[in-house]
Amino acid sequence: MIRAMAEADRERFLELAFEFYHSEAVLQPVPKEFHTRTFDEMMSSDRYLNGYILEWENQVAGYAITAKTFSQEAGGIVVWIDEIYILPPYRSQGLAREFFQYLEEHRHDQIKRIRLEVEEENVKAISLYKRLGFNDLEYIQMIKDFD
Repeated sequence: MIRAMAEADRERFLELAFEFYHSEAVLQPVPKEFHTRTFDEMMSSDRYLNGYILEWENQVAGYAITAKTFSQEAGGIVVWIDEIYILPPYRSQGLAREFFQYLEEHRHDQIKRIRLEVEEENVKAISLYKRLGFNDLEYIQMIKDFD
């Protein structure tokens, strides 16, 4: 089951985010205060971020975060899958597929694209994303961080 994250999910989200950012799925951990800021932003409005809890048999099995941007190239709003993390015991149960189906079923007409990034080594996730209709971009992503 996929559901919107709620204030009652704060501690569980913080635990899961910490675990995710100390896994091989990310390039480097981030300070715990970033997780807290993210949760606070998700609870304040849905303008920038939406948070979701992924459940399996009434147990929290993971979470996902989406961010929104407007893209002239896409001709509307792009939903960016910022994070999707499923605890190891719940992987390969169809939760990621269910999450993407949930996003598409709840998509309004202004949303023109879903975008995500994935580590090259995450072959299982890449395979799933391709089966779901995602394509590789011919862009190199670059960032500039500010303190």
